[in-house]
Amino acid sequence: MQYGLSTRGLAIDTGMNQPEEFPVFTHFWLQKPAPGNDTATVYALLQSPSATGAYRFDITPGNTLVMKVDAAIYPRKPIKRIGIAPLTSMYMVGENDRRADWDWRPEIHDSDGLAMHTGAGEWIWRPLANPYHLRFNAYADDNPHGFGLLQRDRHFDHYQDDGVYYNKRPSLWVEPTNNWGKGTVQLVEIPTQDETLDNIVAYWNPDKAIDPGQELLFSYKLFWGAHPPQPSELAHVVNTFTGIGGVVGRKRHYYSERFVIDFKGGKLPMLSKDSEVQAVISASAGRVEITSARPLHPIDGYRAMFDLVPPDGSDQPINLRLYLEKDGEPLTETWLYQWSPPPADQRRLHNAGDPN
Repeated sequence: MQYGLSTRGLAIDTGMNQPEEFPVFTHFWLQKPAPGNDTATVYALLQSPSATGAYRFDITPGNTLVMKVDAAIYPRKPIKRIGIAPLTSMYMVGENDRRADWDWRPEIHDSDGLAMHTGAGEWIWRPLANPYHLRFNAYADDNPHGFGLLQRDRHFDHYQDDGVYYNKRPSLWVEPTNNWGKGTVQLVEIPTQDETLDNIVAYWNPDKAIDPGQELLFSYKLFWGAHPPQPSELAHVVNTFTGIGGVVGRKRHYYSERFVIDFKGGKLPMLSKDSEVQAVISASAGRVEITSARPLHPIDGYRAMFDLVPPDGSDQPINLRLYLEKDGEPLTETWLYQWSPPPADQRRLHNAGDPN
């Protein structure tokens, strides 16, 4: 009975430099289940200035509630950006982003990451953030296996919230059941200073142009629960920490950011102590240094660490990518991250004796 993230029938022009359009369901028809059938069927009519749609929802309750969705969408006019299966959530403060750190609780979020299972079979984890400015990311794919906004962190002591219990928030996984073709999973992160304002949106955006007179048919399942229906056999990310880089006890002569990523599960608990595990790291800008990958026995997993030295004078976002491998074979899902370096005049080195 936890309310957390939500989903809509359709998103139109989300995260653009123009007003977003919010289609609404105006009519509903409920079909009474047959005796002994635990699935309820709801038909709905969606209306918007730019589109109309006919929807069918087959809803089956359980520890993981499953909603099968069949949508027929009819554009009334050209749509610049359409969002299929749009998910809406909130991320204010977390272990990797403490920009809004004035609250006494250590973490405040309904979801902590965007998970993706690509059509090519890659599993991806993208931690969420509360950015200074609106951020938009698009992850290209072809006929994806699924994506969702998840609340992976289930530890009460990480939140200390005995009112709304963020550790119990549901995750939501989208699984296409017909061919969605080429497109992008798009993620919009909006700055927020209040946990009552949803600032995270994720959805599927098809590649082809959306013109009036088309019929767009999308079928998918929504899984509401603690975990996705078919988790990866690879190890998954359980923590992402960020902070000042450098070597403890040594004076810093330039600014760098430390990234710490913890992985758990998969084959990691079965690796011998002399296994040669490597962190495969790439960055769209800057210089990567002080890299490591070593066992983390408290979680029966591994910890990857590295520092990133941003380009001089640039505060443009930097895209990061990391996974662990052994003998050329991936052991973990892929960790993606987008980091915006502080402006050059705010890059404090925090050396001993430094008044700043």
